[in-house]
Amino acid sequence: QVQLAESGGGLVQAGASLIISCAASGRTSSSYTISWFRQAPEKERQFLAGTRWSGGNTYYPNYADFVKGRFTISRDNAKNMVYLQMNSLKPEDTAVYYCGAVGRQVGIPTTASQYDYWGQGTQVTVSS
Repeated sequence: QVQLAESGGGLVQAGASLIISCAASGRTSSSYTISWFRQAPEKERQFLAGTRWSGGNTYYPNYADFVKGRFTISRDNAKNMVYLQMNSLKPEDTAVYYCGAVGRQVGIPTTASQYDYWGQGTQVTVSS
């Protein structure tokens, strides 16, 4: 069992940066793939970035094409935290941001239905 809790969302202006956090807990959470998704009203949950454990203290990231160069995922296993640094935010980035976790996979799943655990989400609103 893995528990996730997001934090750090808020209201920002277009062009601003924001870091949101995902606190993970559970006996084997360090070996889980943890990813960030977002969901805007009446839209499906959308993959943004994920981080997969590849042994020891090594994790590798993966990004959706539309966030490459703008969003950065990072992981601090000592603190059981996963972060998403978001730069140059746009009004269309407005959504509820979720972190999801799934046991070790060959790759990083990009579909929400492939994840077993979710946090409650944190709202990010970008004003124009």
